[in-house]
Amino acid sequence: MTSKLQLTVPKVVADQYGIKAGDQLDWVPAGDAIRVVPINPRRGRVPFRSAEERLKLFRQMLERQRHREARPLEAGAHRKRPLKPHEIARGWKREDLYTRGRSY
Repeated sequence: MTSKLQLTVPKVVADQYGIKAGDQLDWVPAGDAIRVVPINPRRGRVPFRSAEERLKLFRQMLERQRHREARPLEAGAHRKRPLKPHEIARGWKREDLYTRGRSY
């Protein structure tokens, strides 16, 4: 508790109960304890997901991305990412830089 009588809600607790910055909380006496209850909780919040659920969703996203990158570019389609150095047809190879202009 600060000198201004302010409390900090631990991030784990705030995430678990969906408490965000700016939310109003009601302090309710409950015998020897105090209950903290959000006032007008926001509707439509995404429920807290466990680490396993988030990891599963992340792996699914990676798989979709790999699938998109593996597809050949259709004729007339615009490229969504810049070409990688090995995809550019330059007419020379990196190895040519080490032997160019030298007579052996």
